[in-house]
Amino acid sequence: MPDHAGPARISEVTAEDVHEAVRLAVTALREGIEADWSVKAGSLEWDCWDTVEHLADDLFAYAAQLTPDNPPSADDIPFRYTQRREVSPYNAVFADRDSGPAGLLRVLEACGALLVAMVRTAPPGLRAWHPFGVADPEGFAAMGVVETLVHAHDVAQGVGVSWSPPEDMCERVLKRLFPDVEPDDAAPWQVLLWATGRTGLPGRPRRTSWRWYGAPPGQPEDTETPAAVPSAAEPPGTTHVPPP
Repeated sequence: MPDHAGPARISEVTAEDVHEAVRLAVTALREGIEADWSVKAGSLEWDCWDTVEHLADDLFAYAAQLTPDNPPSADDIPFRYTQRREVSPYNAVFADRDSGPAGLLRVLEACGALLVAMVRTAPPGLRAWHPFGVADPEGFAAMGVVETLVHAHDVAQGVGVSWSPPEDMCERVLKRLFPDVEPDDAAPWQVLLWATGRTGLPGRPRRTSWRWYGAPPGQPEDTETPAAVPSAAEPPGTTHVPPP
């Protein structure tokens, strides 16, 4: 295995955070198993099923980027991505519709476990490509957590369940991925929703576009960064989704 050079530092977002975020999201969304998952997920254009499927695909794709022997430095791993429907996201991972929402959540759990395992075992100095900055394992962990927290929020709105993730987890992913976001008196979860274009805050109108910064703090992005994502669109998650 090659030696991936890079400065070591104490992680603030870990594999355990990914595990906990997915566990809490699945637990919350199971309360809406009997709901209609064909309704839109919050402010997204996708329905609730497509949004969870996209989230599972994100976690799978992030895990794949952390391939230890030959991590991609300029693109994503070339899986084949397709749409289920014209209005659906491009995915490599799909859940069997006959399994229902319960089966869909099992797919989410499994893909989350893949990312947990890869973040837990990847060398800290490993770097892999993402359009919003060549990232280290902690960066991919933070991306996975943000994807999980905000998409659980989107789906929870659609299926009518409550969702409120741990404030300390929100605070740490904000610090890691959103250095442009100034903390204020609002709770970190509300700031994260604002940072990802899902709400407004006092003195801070809702963002019309947004992005995160995946490269380790103080290091260059080493990628041609696409434009920020419109707030009504899907977040800058999977590496294979072209910028809008």
